[in-house]
Amino acid sequence: MIGNILRFKTAVALVLLGLLTLLAGIGQKTIWAPQATVTASVPANGTAAPLTVVDQKLRTLHGGTVKIHVKGEGNFLLASGRPDDVNAWVGKTAHNTISGLSEDRKSLTVEHADGEATAPSPAGSDLWVSTENANGELDYSWTPPADGDWSLLLATDGTKAAPSDISMTFPNDTSTPWAIPLMVIGGLLVVGGVALLVLKPKQGSPRSGTSGDGGSDDSGSDNSGSGDVEAKEATAGSAFARRARARAADRAKAREAGSTPAAGDTGQAPRAATLSTRRRAAGAAVALLTATAVAGTGVAAQASQSPSPAPSGSTGTAAPSAGGTPILLDAQFRRILEQVSAATDAGDAAKDAAKLAPRVGGTELEVRTQNYKIRSQVGSYESRMPVRATKLLTTVVSSKRDWPRSVMAVTQGDGNVVPQLLTLVQASPRENYKLVGATPLQPGTTFPAINRGGTETLGADDKSGLLYSGQEALAGLGDRLTNADSAFKDKLAEGQSSPYIADTLAYQADVVKSGANGNFAFTHKAVPEDTVVFRTADGGALVLGRLNFGFDGTPKNSGDKLTIGDDAAALAGGKETSTGMVLNFAESVAVYVPPAGSKDPMKLVAATRGLVGASFK
Repeated sequence: MIGNILRFKTAVALVLLGLLTLLAGIGQKTIWAPQATVTASVPANGTAAPLTVVDQKLRTLHGGTVKIHVKGEGNFLLASGRPDDVNAWVGKTAHNTISGLSEDRKSLTVEHADGEATAPSPAGSDLWVSTENANGELDYSWTPPADGDWSLLLATDGTKAAPSDISMTFPNDTSTPWAIPLMVIGGLLVVGGVALLVLKPKQGSPRSGTSGDGGSDDSGSDNSGSGDVEAKEATAGSAFARRARARAADRAKAREAGSTPAAGDTGQAPRAATLSTRRRAAGAAVALLTATAVAGTGVAAQASQSPSPAPSGSTGTAAPSAGGTPILLDAQFRRILEQVSAATDAGDAAKDAAKLAPRVGGTELEVRTQNYKIRSQVGSYESRMPVRATKLLTTVVSSKRDWPRSVMAVTQGDGNVVPQLLTLVQASPRENYKLVGATPLQPGTTFPAINRGGTETLGADDKSGLLYSGQEALAGLGDRLTNADSAFKDKLAEGQSSPYIADTLAYQADVVKSGANGNFAFTHKAVPEDTVVFRTADGGALVLGRLNFGFDGTPKNSGDKLTIGDDAAALAGGKETSTGMVLNFAESVAVYVPPAGSKDPMKLVAATRGLVGASFK
């Protein structure tokens, strides 16, 4: 009687518990499911500043694409760059940095740094990989242009306050690790409860009572009746079954008043033991089923909550430094080359050096400026080779991230008879790259292999792993160009692969031979501050730099005169002198230096010169 009630209650409890557990799991996937995104905004009471930096770690804070919404007055821009580039451009200017989220994830954390009240406009800086321009409002999806860390810079023109109405929407963690396990547990509990109600326990086999003398008595039929009642008890807990059991008990007492069979003969104890065993087995089966489900759920929950590697910048640990990464991406480099080419085309066409200023500097600006002056007076004077961004043959980018920065490209576009080596230098973060050298490769020269993913740059006097330092290499070349019997004659490859050396020596010899009434001296001196050294793939180096080629002439006797050409006369203001003259040329050169221990000679890879000065003594 009690066993059936317990069985019924247990089954109902399992079904109810299963339904509640199942609903809890479904709820986690529906009404209690986390939001797909989290939006946080900059507090309205912040301090105004001309620049706002968005820290790189916010991009990877929750994984996925971060969306940024900005409202401001008038025009503003949002620029993307490497964190160290952004910080270098900001410099000492007052700025705000959006660095994280508040604990409730509703506000953006803003840190203010005092400094200079204004800055130049960041528009057009070569440091930015991309720039978004907006008027009044901007929606921006923050995706990395390449591997590594990236920060953002928000500004107007550098004098007005940067927009402060900023919100960022991050992907949210929508995982519900307990939803599926709860639904599985709930389903199993419901099934277990229904099974406990529906499945009947196995009935005992028919028994026949036998008296001690071998005769039969009424116990057989009475026991059979009792077994029928017990069968009813096993299948239902109704009142009818309870009354039947009471009547059977009364009959049993009546029999005990007469002849009482031995306990072993009635079979009651074995049947009771059998029923108890069956009830325990059924309970154990349900318990085992539930325990198995719970254990499986624990494993599933543990697996779903196993920590995954955190993306860079998502924890308090500092992200790896950008040091060693190339200072320019290919897209940046091509954009810069196009602007350099456009500036030189404009200057060459107008013979106006002012048009060169934004993108040309150093030796190349000096040479082209003087070239324009000469060509304005001497129509036949040859112009400089045009600078082309098209047909980009190779690029060389430094991985040295401090300033000044140097890069190099080899192009051969329209008007370039041979490939041209272009050297560009960025003097400081707020200045753009400028072309400082445009040098045609020597005919038949093979350009040395250099890692395009970013290579090491060395100081002019650094000889690490090299046969000669950059300064020694250029000094040796200068000595070879000055003296026909130079000690570097056998240390520089000459001949068809380096015709510039032979041509220069021949030019100097012709001047001396034809100038019978004058004494002439020639010098080629390296300019260390203009020297750039790139490490090559074989451990050697490519040295780019400038030599000042001096041509000094003095009349041999009183009354003798020296005559200079029309090109030099345009700069000197006359063609003849009786006191003497000085001509100055700027030589742009590139020399390959073998690695230390090599027995190979240095090689002149590229060279050219341009007249930059002429005067009388």
